[in-house]
Amino acid sequence: MASKAPVIWSTGKRKAAIARIRLIPGSGTIRVNERSLEDYFPRETARMQILEPFEITKTGADYDAVVSVAGGGVSAQASAVRLGIARALVQATESLRPALRKAGLLTRDPRKVERKKYGRHKARKRPQYSKR
Repeated sequence: MASKAPVIWSTGKRKAAIARIRLIPGSGTIRVNERSLEDYFPRETARMQILEPFEITKTGADYDAVVSVAGGGVSAQASAVRLGIARALVQATESLRPALRKAGLLTRDPRKVERKKYGRHKARKRPQYSKR
């Protein structure tokens, strides 16, 4: 049995979105949930965000990415995919870490939706004040 090129697994999270990334040496194609990148993320800003780790490290044509993403909204999913790809690139080539760290692509965004409190309309919005 011939040995295959190493497959790199990685995960990225943002809000409620979780992305599982499989990085394979290839030609630079990205598949998201069995669909093309342009089909799954029609918004240009989301695609730019996802491709950012490849552009910074200039490795866009070296790897194929197979992505499985679930939960959250479109923007959170794009951020989760970006984090997962950046982590996978560091696993593949440790020398890429300083460039990705400087661009802030290896830091998980910790912000989440604040829970609603009782006696409030939303997390912080108070009921209208009535003087009389």
